[in-house]
Amino acid sequence: MTRDDLLAMLGEQTPACGPARTALIAGADFVVWDGLVPANRHAGVFRGRMHRSLKRGRTIDGLAESVDILLRAGEEPLRTGSIDAVDKSSWFTIFLNSMATAVVACCGGRRATTMEWAVSSESGA
Repeated sequence: MTRDDLLAMLGEQTPACGPARTALIAGADFVVWDGLVPANRHAGVFRGRMHRSLKRGRTIDGLAESVDILLRAGEEPLRTGSIDAVDKSSWFTIFLNSMATAVVACCGGRRATTMEWAVSSESGA
């Protein structure tokens, strides 16, 4: 898959797709893995991540929407991938159909700074 292929597939699936596109245009690294995992298994894992991030007072762009999309997709086998901004300030997880010809969902955003995590930990979140 080329950068242009992935750019063309990132539409309006979730609010994280636009920032993911911007990161790719700026030269972000990306990878799409070969393995296939049922969408509902991803939904369970990412639902847990959503709950933990909310307990810490952080939100992840497109995560709630991605979990909903993954739940609706049921047993559909999906590929996963990631996009990592050039300056490492943001990251995105992408979910693609089994042939890697369409992005199904996308979540991610800015990485927490060390200071943000320290404050979150001190508050007991």
